[in-house]
Amino acid sequence: MRAVVFEDYQTFPALTDVEAPEPGPGEVLLKVAGAGACHSDVSVYHTFEKGSPGAQKPPFVLGHENSGWVERVGTGVSERIKIGAAYLVYGPIGCQHCRQCVQGKDTYCENAATMPYQAVGLGRDGGMAEYVTVLAHHLVPLGDADPVSAAPLADAGLTPYHAIKRALPHLQGGGRYALAIGLGGLGQIGVQILRALTGATIIATDLRADAREQAEANGAVTVPDGDDQVEQILEKTHGRGIDAAFDFVGAGSTIATAAGAMAQGGALSVVGIGSGTHEFSFFTNPYESYVTNTYWGTVSELWEVVDMYRAGQIRPQVERYGMEQALEAYRRLEAGEVNGRAVVVPGQG
Repeated sequence: MRAVVFEDYQTFPALTDVEAPEPGPGEVLLKVAGAGACHSDVSVYHTFEKGSPGAQKPPFVLGHENSGWVERVGTGVSERIKIGAAYLVYGPIGCQHCRQCVQGKDTYCENAATMPYQAVGLGRDGGMAEYVTVLAHHLVPLGDADPVSAAPLADAGLTPYHAIKRALPHLQGGGRYALAIGLGGLGQIGVQILRALTGATIIATDLRADAREQAEANGAVTVPDGDDQVEQILEKTHGRGIDAAFDFVGAGSTIATAAGAMAQGGALSVVGIGSGTHEFSFFTNPYESYVTNTYWGTVSELWEVVDMYRAGQIRPQVERYGMEQALEAYRRLEAGEVNGRAVVVPGQG
């Protein structure tokens, strides 16, 4: 079968032929409907070096945002998993035995350091292929919803949902303000989630004018980049500041922007893995405000994300590419030319 393979560190992936996988005990073989191309993939093959934090040992098939139809099942799989039915895949894979994993929090597995891989498509063969094997209990049914458009929800939907859900206490009540920095795949869906779950005024910012326009169409008020960006954000809050900020970039400059606009008692969630740092000072930090980080989300939260998708509350913007155009999708992603999420559709010519 055709697949996009990460072959070596700091090396662009290859589109090549690999052997089709077979489902083991407790696993399901999916015929891939869609696989999202994520900036995390770019970090895997472009940024990470052998032995560095986050590095996953090559070779393996990329693709950690996956949807598909059940083709075959391995031994021990429940009859509730239906052949031919469409499912979204929860990507993270923990040890399945620690206190975090038994709660569906595979991303925070206590034994992650001893695991041979991090997730489907991150160390273990992923869905940027015609077929992929996944754990049966990591499947979320899609019903009659479009599985191709649903594919990015496995990360670009789940990751902002988890961060926003944790911050909801800061957005309860009237006159609250939320800030979304970075309006790529995660940020655009994050704006939609904030609109659906809160009554807060949503302020959004990005370097690209077209990204800001899209966020405005989803109910946000926006500010452009610039030296007075923090002042513009504070003006939108009438000087009060932001109650909950979500930095979907994670660079030093974006963290500084969010931190500079925080209200007393506010929460800043750094969601993007941009390697930025934050300097704390008692005299400049708004009282009782804090900076935290989140990573992906839980299995049960992915069920909730799918509920929102099926209810029409989340509408991922996707660009579809056939398998033979998969490498072009990554090239465009690296160049910042993708609006929303690039999704590789193996069945598309």
